[in-house]
Amino acid sequence: MLNKTMLIGRLGRDPETKYSKDGLAITTFSIATTLAWKDKTSGEKKETTEWHRIVTFGKLAEFCSQYLSKGKQVYVEGRLHTRSWEQDNITRYMTEILASSVQSLSVKDVENVAADHPSDGSNPPPSESYPMTDDIPF
Repeated sequence: MLNKTMLIGRLGRDPETKYSKDGLAITTFSIATTLAWKDKTSGEKKETTEWHRIVTFGKLAEFCSQYLSKGKQVYVEGRLHTRSWEQDNITRYMTEILASSVQSLSVKDVENVAADHPSDGSNPPPSESYPMTDDIPF
């Protein structure tokens, strides 16, 4: 079976990072993707925006916390995950993308990191990918 999601969008706000009881970094953020089309009957340009909640863990979460901010364009690859919980006797659902790879698409970000750290390799470049595991802390 296949569960793979690939998105290119812009962050709606700065990422938020929390830590699990075991000290694992968990960073979440939302990105917007927009679909534009021309209405066949009126010829009017139309568009719709979808918001996607992204969840990252570990080193990838630390990367997102350090390099991403509101308005940045990113490429995200991961898998869909829907979780549920009870609130006021109502079952609620949330669908998220558990990211396995996040890449900043801003050329300025790539140039700044290269200029700040030309050869020491101490900080990751503005793109990180880590294998997903089933050890998700929720």
